[in-house]
Amino acid sequence: MNARVFLDTNILIYAATGNGVHPAKYARAEQLVASANFGISMQVVGEFVRNVQNPKKINPPLGDDEVDAWVERLFEFPVVEVDREVVERAILIQRRYGIGFWDGQILAAAHRMGADTLYSEDLGDGQLYGSVRCENPFRNLAPA
Repeated sequence: MNARVFLDTNILIYAATGNGVHPAKYARAEQLVASANFGISMQVVGEFVRNVQNPKKINPPLGDDEVDAWVERLFEFPVVEVDREVVERAILIQRRYGIGFWDGQILAAAHRMGADTLYSEDLGDGQLYGSVRCENPFRNLAPA
């Protein structure tokens, strides 16, 4: 269960839904997903499902068949289970770096997976969190 790259939820959401609203982010996210060289956590899967089904976040939201297909696709990649060790590490990361708990949990899962890089637009681009460097894959894209 190792991967050098870990994807945050927002990357997957853009890959699944961003073509019409955020075409440049969609293209970059789809490129990352198509690389088939990443890992995720159960938290990421849960956040993905919650967000792509929410009409307040995604208009139109994904239908049941689309969600099922995406979840099946995601489970083909390495997935970190969230357990006590991940939660305890997340708390330490949260406190050390002054970030939110859920972001800390993403980083803790990435660390467990052995990832060097976390792709996310939510954390500091270029920031090193322990052994995991955060990179915003959309940093050089023109705004939508």
